[in-house]
Amino acid sequence: MASLKTKTAHTLKWTIIDRVLQQLLYAATGIVLARMLSQTDFGLVGAVLVFQAFASLLVDSGFSFALIQRKEPTQTDYSSVLWFNIGIASTLYIILWFAAPLIAMCFQNDARLIPLSRVMFISVILNASAIVQTNRMMKQMDVRPITLSNATGLAAGAVAGIWLAVAGYGAWAIVWQTLVTAAVKSGILWTCCKWRPSAVFSWQALRSFFSVGARMMLTSFLNTLFLNLYSLFIGAFVGLRSLGFYTQSDKWSKMGIMSISQTLTSSFLPPLSAVQDDPVRFRRMTSRMNRFTAYILFPATLGLAAMATPLFHLLFGTKWDPSIILFQLLLIRGIFTVLNALYNNYLLALGHARCIMWLEVLRDAVAVIALAVTFPYMGMTMPHNPVYGLTVLLWGQLAASAITYVATLVAVCRLLQVKPWHYLLDLAPYAALSAIIVPLMLWIASAISSPLLILLAQSAAALVLYAGINHLLGSRIQKDVVAFARGKASFE
Repeated sequence: MASLKTKTAHTLKWTIIDRVLQQLLYAATGIVLARMLSQTDFGLVGAVLVFQAFASLLVDSGFSFALIQRKEPTQTDYSSVLWFNIGIASTLYIILWFAAPLIAMCFQNDARLIPLSRVMFISVILNASAIVQTNRMMKQMDVRPITLSNATGLAAGAVAGIWLAVAGYGAWAIVWQTLVTAAVKSGILWTCCKWRPSAVFSWQALRSFFSVGARMMLTSFLNTLFLNLYSLFIGAFVGLRSLGFYTQSDKWSKMGIMSISQTLTSSFLPPLSAVQDDPVRFRRMTSRMNRFTAYILFPATLGLAAMATPLFHLLFGTKWDPSIILFQLLLIRGIFTVLNALYNNYLLALGHARCIMWLEVLRDAVAVIALAVTFPYMGMTMPHNPVYGLTVLLWGQLAASAITYVATLVAVCRLLQVKPWHYLLDLAPYAALSAIIVPLMLWIASAISSPLLILLAQSAAALVLYAGINHLLGSRIQKDVVAFARGKASFE
């Protein structure tokens, strides 16, 4: 088990490095593009991304989850999944190529979407070709090549995107940024991964993954629908400019939220799967994971929400001010997104894919109800607030996320035979401390005029208080975070 502990810590360390590098590269590129491109340009790409998200999901079909959950996948298993992914991706691209005019019709018949979508969807095939390579490295807890591929791909995409933006290509800058990133990442993963597929395809192997894979695909499909439904409705019924404001706030909020969520998925699931037959150790590990997640999640999300206005002003001037309130609401809703992903890991490690699926059905049903209630207000504007209706929409979704989190918590604790209040107590100290620090950060913002000085003062004050109070209270998790960063700790 010492080997598992070491691998877990090593994996988490490199996953964090990967996420940090990704966010830095995303941020640098995003700042330049946000300053150079219009709200409508981002709205055009946001419309295409709605369909690309579903295409990417159907390509994987949930088999990557099943491969990680299975203790010892075979060469035939890996090869069959790879050929299946590439075949489905190619088929979907042909369908989407012919469907491009219909996509334009969904967004007020904007013909610019036709060529944009036909080129953008090529990235679906490129990404599909490297899913298994990524999966094998995660399974082996060797994420350094993944870090290399992500960083290099994003850097290459950034160069392409910024060059095209400077040259005046508008939305095409983002499209080619996406394509270059996908091509470079895929090429590096194939180069670094020593595994090569066999010339074999087995329906029997795929069927063996069906129980977990199909349910996880349906779960992911519903979750993707849940995340992209707003873009579809905003673009179709409010307009591409409003969609641009939403896309910008959604992109920047996801940089933090999805990084935390994906880090947990890739780092926590393999060690959990390894002890799935030991209930005592499993429950002990999940408790540590709860506290580890809370320690990072609450200060990151609430702190960023408090820093939103000076952050946007420093990066973009006042061009994207209407996106600030949307960004803040999406960050707070992201707390529930990360916690649900964490709990889904616990269920998936034990093979409870059916439960995950039904929880996602419940989550999306409540979200649709909230969307129906807020839909009549979605297009409303105020003299100084062009996204007033979108704010109402996100308040409704925040309430829906809170309700479904409670249902998920109860279901997970029942299956793991843990009292829900135990999980809540794992989270409470870090949530409370972060909430106490936020008013101070807001006061600092009101007392200083320079956005850069505000951010520096807010960051310093929050870091000193949060780390200092945890140190005074003898926080074991804070020590674990430092140990994990050095690759010298585990969740045991």
